[in-house]
Amino acid sequence: MAIDWTTFTLEVVNFLVLVWLLKRFLYQPVLEVLGRRQAGVAHTLAEARRAEGEAAELRAQFERRLADWEAEKASLRAGLQAELETERGRQLQALSRTLGAERERQRAQEDHQAAELRRELEAQALLQARRFATRLLSRLAGPELEGRLIEVFIADLAHPPGDESAPEDSFAGLDVSALGAEGRARITSAFPVAEAQRQRLAAALTARLGRPLPLDWAEDGSLLAGLRLTLGPWQLDLSLADELDAFARSGNHGG
Repeated sequence: MAIDWTTFTLEVVNFLVLVWLLKRFLYQPVLEVLGRRQAGVAHTLAEARRAEGEAAELRAQFERRLADWEAEKASLRAGLQAELETERGRQLQALSRTLGAERERQRAQEDHQAAELRRELEAQALLQARRFATRLLSRLAGPELEGRLIEVFIADLAHPPGDESAPEDSFAGLDVSALGAEGRARITSAFPVAEAQRQRLAAALTARLGRPLPLDWAEDGSLLAGLRLTLGPWQLDLSLADELDAFARSGNHGG
């Protein structure tokens, strides 16, 4: 079979023209489209990687903030617990002080009530003792006991002022000059005093006062036994009634 070189040449030329046309109008645009698509994919991948990085950074920030929040909550919780413990301690101290003050108040009130009860009991005991002593001494009181008391008084008058061996000087506060020239003495007894004892009592009183004084005599049964000497505003009691009153007063002062 003979080859038609003209036809072959034309076919070759047609083929080359076709290749050039394909390359010119089809392959290059396809390459450009493919390039643009690859560039778009690469850009999309880059954007995805960037978005993933941002997401990772945001997640890391969130985790840091969450950790900070947990630490802050723990700190606030610890601070609140410390404040609660401090307030609890302060409230307990205040309650302790209040209870202590209340106990002291109750103790003081109880002590006061006990003291009042003790004073009442002592007063009742003194009153009963005085009544008992009054009844007893009233039965014992009589002219004989009174005479013995007068003798004791005369013996006391015989001791000079300042004698340390003598009983307490009952005339220490007496100013005889204040009685004046016409001053009088009054002796009150529970029973009538015998004349001899009156004279001895008057003599002892004159010796003790340093001057004689007119004596007035009186009787008062409330003295039970003994006598009361009155010199102007000054008065000296040596009687059972006075001793009982002194006993009652000393008991009241002691309570």
